[in-house]
Amino acid sequence: MLAKALAERGADVALSYNQSREEAELAAAAVRDAGRRAACIKADLAQADDCRALVAGTVKQLGRLDVLVNMASIYTSTPFDELTETQWDRGLAVDLRAAFLCASAAVPHMRTAGGGRIVNFADWLPASGRARYKGFLPYHVAKGGVIALTEALALELAEHQILVNAIAPGPILAPPGLDDDERRVVEQATPLGRWGGAGEVAKAVLFLIETDFITGEVIRVDGGRHLK
Repeated sequence: MLAKALAERGADVALSYNQSREEAELAAAAVRDAGRRAACIKADLAQADDCRALVAGTVKQLGRLDVLVNMASIYTSTPFDELTETQWDRGLAVDLRAAFLCASAAVPHMRTAGGGRIVNFADWLPASGRARYKGFLPYHVAKGGVIALTEALALELAEHQILVNAIAPGPILAPPGLDDDERRVVEQATPLGRWGGAGEVAKAVLFLIETDFITGEVIRVDGGRHLK
């Protein structure tokens, strides 16, 4: 959805994937159908070298880099007593460290271009200052770190006209395996009474790419869920 929306605004798009090659190729096909160039690059974002290679590969294939969207995430439930050091490290590596590493690799290219946009993905719960669901400790901590990274990086890069913001999604798409009753519980807890859909995230990202005077901001896209 986002890749297609970017292409329709005139952007060439590079997509990274680790295990979801088929989904990445479908998104790339949508970009090409919109008349723009697309690149699919395999990367395990828990690996620092892969983060840097992803950015280098994007510039090599598409010629430049103006926008970085850090969307990769691990969202799996693990009870605290079963959480291992390896799971903790990988969760923070993908959900937080990769955003820093990809930004670090992308910024020199943005400086050369005279500016750029970085959009990170946080979560509505850390953005609201509270934990609610057990079993997601590394995820919650990492997404809280993404918010801090966004604010600090925005200050660091403002003089280079590189704007850094974050999206904090709420009930956008129902996770696989959620039954009808569980879906309805979420809908009832959301003031707008429904799931948002991927298009709402795409709209928010496009807004943050197009703005010239918003930086260091975290926008909740949650249908008002944080109000309850």
